[in-house]
Amino acid sequence: MSTHCFQFPAVIFAFSSLLSACSTPPPVVPGPLLAAPVALPTNLERVNTGSLYKLSAGSLYNGRRKPRAVGDTLKVEIAETLSASNTVKTDVSRDSAFTSKGTGNAAQGSLLAPWFNQNDSASGNSSFKGNGTSKNDSNFNGQLAASVINVLANGNLVIAGERTIAMQGNGSTLRFSGVVDPKDIKDGNVVQSADVVNARLEMVGQGDVSDASSRSWLQRVLTNSLAIW
Repeated sequence: MSTHCFQFPAVIFAFSSLLSACSTPPPVVPGPLLAAPVALPTNLERVNTGSLYKLSAGSLYNGRRKPRAVGDTLKVEIAETLSASNTVKTDVSRDSAFTSKGTGNAAQGSLLAPWFNQNDSASGNSSFKGNGTSKNDSNFNGQLAASVINVLANGNLVIAGERTIAMQGNGSTLRFSGVVDPKDIKDGNVVQSADVVNARLEMVGQGDVSDASSRSWLQRVLTNSLAIW
């Protein structure tokens, strides 16, 4: 008897853990978010080509090398403004009328009197009006340092990065990823988020505030299925 009493709370805990896991939405930026630079062999000898330009050296103008290899870093200037609006207006009306009149020459009480002496009329109308407006505005501005996690065959850089800030048990994490053309990297190794291909940006919250403002998987199911929930 006591064995079943100890197993029952364990089943409840496992079920609640499963529901909490289902309530967590998948991340927009799945990762990886960091790639360590590849270390060069210590006995590697560089061939002297006679050129003044060195691949590992910085630019002749600003003295800072542009990111081009896995593990290099750059700054992403995030300035995203999205605005969308949709207005729907529907106005439908319909009027109908019906009149039926016979010749009126049938004697009263005759079997044909209902048809020949009929004088019927009917009318009706229906109307429908609907209005709907939807508007979505979002603005996000900030700066995030990211690292190169891959270099594509055409020379474009796959970048990703995150920044986490936690205060008094509550935290927020900013993640960003995308593909950058090295020609779009400005002075100071800064790239605008509008120039990033396949850019993915998300802000995730952790802690009591985030948990209290979000619904679990079970609550969403009950909300969609029961009007009294």
